Amino acid sequence: MSWPDTGTVAGDRVLAEAAEAFQTVLGERFLAAYALGSLAHGGFSELVSDVDLGLLIHDPLEAGDGDTIRAVAESEKRKGSPLHERLSVFWGTPATLRGEREGGRFPPLDRLDLIENGRLLSGDDARHGLPAPSRRELLVAGAEFALGYLAGVHGPVDSSGQATGTVRPAGRDATEEIRNSDVLLSQDIRRVTKIVLFPVRFLYTAATGQVGTNHCAVARYLEDNLAPSTRLTAAALRWRINPPSDQSAAAKLLREELLPLYLHYIDEHIVRLDSLDEIGLAAAFRNWRDRLAS
Repeated sequence: MSWPDTGTVAGDRVLAEAAEAFQTVLGERFLAAYALGSLAHGGFSELVSDVDLGLLIHDPLEAGDGDTIRAVAESEKRKGSPLHERLSVFWGTPATLRGEREGGRFPPLDRLDLIENGRLLSGDDARHGLPAPSRRELLVAGAEFALGYLAGVHGPVDSSGQATGTVRPAGRDATEEIRNSDVLLSQDIRRVTKIVLFPVRFLYTAATGQVGTNHCAVARYLEDNLAPSTRLTAAALRWRINPPSDQSAAAKLLREELLPLYLHYIDEHIVRLDSLDEIGLAAAFRNWRDRLAS
């Protein structure tokens, strides 16, 4: 399955500007900047893709590093174009990426993307010897992200699957969007394709231990004769480049196939989380399933 990259020149320009800005502000602290995500491993769409930058700075980690990096990132996002607004910066030091100390922002899947696919933009390549995350780390982090971004469950969960403590939300509850195609189609096409393709990518990573690019994840999903919602999955991949022209047909496809896709994904993950004794996460997924299916 081969799909064209669209807008890679514009996306690369945003990354180059951001890398230069970080290098200027960080000075000698700057170590390296990398293209991540679809600008590194292919499948970039100017219409819907994030613009992912990986940033490494020299040890030791300093108390103000997070504020500095957030300030530079926000300045770049305010440059006005949709691609600038979609800039996402993952950052850390060699010590934080090796797990020797906490800090930075480099979730397991993005750390794996850096190790396997990161494209050096500037600085000195510092990936040698960085440990790849385990499959358990990838599964747990993906499950936590899904709960936060799609199910509205933010932060750690107890054995009943309920969130404990208060943290900044990572997304919003997508329950109504998943159950009601009209609500989902009232959002922009970026939101629509993310809602459809996220579970397919999560399933790919859980099964393979690899970064779930949209194209590879969809290709693998379509090879499974028992998987539901294959028409919707293939259509959503096309929508990343060419949004649906027939809204009524798209609404019908979403109405028929989006909920079965999510129930399939959740059921698969419940089995995997149970096998790892991730009791709280498994319970949270069961609660999520009950809300979707009620």
